[in-house]
Amino acid sequence: MSTMNISLPETLKAFVDEQVTGRGYGTSSEYVRELIRKDRDRQALRRMLLDGAASAPGAPADAGYFNGLRDQIAAR
Repeated sequence: MSTMNISLPETLKAFVDEQVTGRGYGTSSEYVRELIRKDRDRQALRRMLLDGAASAPGAPADAGYFNGLRDQIAAR
C-alpha cells in the first residue's frame, strides 16, 4: 500500500479525529479511504445517470414491463 501525507487545519483534523472515534474507524486513514471510495462511487453513479440521460429513450417501465419480469422469474 502506498503512503500519502496530507496537511489539515486543526479544525479539520479535530473533525476527522471525532469521526474516527465516534464512528468506529480504527485510524484516520480508514476514514479517509472510506470517503474516497464513497466519492469514487458517487462519481461513477453521476456518469451513469448522465449517460442514461443522454441516451435514446427505452421502452416504458409500465405494468406490462413489470409483469414480464415477474413471468421470467416465475418460469425459473
